[in-house]
Amino acid sequence: MHLHGDRMIHYTSDTALLPTIEMTGFFVGWPNPPPDERFRAILKHSDHVWMAMDGNKMVGFVTMITDRVFYGYVPLLEVLPAYQGKGIGSTLISRMKQTGHYLYAIDLICDHSNVAMYERNGFRKSNGMILRNYQNQCAPRTLDRQGETPEPHVADPDEL
Repeated sequence: MHLHGDRMIHYTSDTALLPTIEMTGFFVGWPNPPPDERFRAILKHSDHVWMAMDGNKMVGFVTMITDRVFYGYVPLLEVLPAYQGKGIGSTLISRMKQTGHYLYAIDLICDHSNVAMYERNGFRKSNGMILRNYQNQCAPRTLDRQGETPEPHVADPDEL
């Protein structure tokens, strides 16, 4: 646990809390952040989630998707700006590493400004490649676990 002012930050992986908690202020600087209902769906449908809580307010979270056998990927770690620099992100990463202790690999991609924090938490710098579909940044669709696939997007030549 961490202190924020005179309040204690606690950590939970209980996604049953999602309908009742305050989850505002995340995705700072994103041009097209997911709206509230998509944000809650991202957390609900991730294989593993840890949340940092200040009372009923989520102040940080980390997600992991995994095959539950060999490999995990951490797509999101966010801490509200007012709570950054207090060890909350490191605690979230530590808890996620404990959750995925059985996996061979836990990988992530991060901005250069975050490399030192991840290195302090046991990650090694490596090469990686990314593909971003920014038109989907707001998470416009939710796919079910039965394999529903979205309609293919056919680019208009004027979009290219």
